[in-house]
Amino acid sequence: MLEVNNILVNYGAAPALWGVSLEVKTGEMVCVVGPNGAGKTTLINAIAGMHRVRGGTLSFNSRDITQLESHRFCEAGIAIVPEGRRLFTQMTVYDNLELGSYIAPAKAKRQETLEYVLSLFPALKVKLQSPAGALSGGQQQMVAIGRALMARPSLLLMDEPSLGLAPAIVLDMFGAIRKINAQGTSVLLVEQNVAMAMALAHRAYVMEEGRIVAEGLASELLTRPEIQKAYLGLDVPV
Repeated sequence: MLEVNNILVNYGAAPALWGVSLEVKTGEMVCVVGPNGAGKTTLINAIAGMHRVRGGTLSFNSRDITQLESHRFCEAGIAIVPEGRRLFTQMTVYDNLELGSYIAPAKAKRQETLEYVLSLFPALKVKLQSPAGALSGGQQQMVAIGRALMARPSLLLMDEPSLGLAPAIVLDMFGAIRKINAQGTSVLLVEQNVAMAMALAHRAYVMEEGRIVAEGLASELLTRPEIQKAYLGLDVPV
């Protein structure tokens, strides 16, 4: 489905990603983990068309999208849940969700998709006419995920969905992400909660300083001593 091949991304003259390659297969959930500043957000924003790729290629469903205009990525079937949610806080929850379905195929099935979103996040049913800014952090994250789903993507990109949420809400959020993937949407998840992300994902990539330094089945990576020591804080021999 998604093939990222040796991409380079700069911030001005400063390189941010160096020869990064990864793939997400149809129906798969893949996570990208690593320390702050590793380039995870830059990577996911590049895949969403929000950062221009300066080298290498992006391929989606066998189509080269490397030079595709940013606003065309959603039409291609890619939607992003950005870090920090980026909701229109003065607008209602319903209006925020509706904005996700502006492309014609999604607009035609808006009501059907809205019912799906509300089945995932029942707490939003009584909040549809409330300002998004009046919601709790967890509810705002539900809206952000729901807005992306309203585009009916085949690939959902998620950047730190658990950030700033209480542990109980995080469990609910990851449960919803599991359901989204189980119903056929491929997911690329960037997450600092390494244990939760790896428990959820089929495969994982580890990033450091703008590069991929490890990859493999999530269950296998999680057992590697260097991963446990660096990202789980376990005192194990390497």
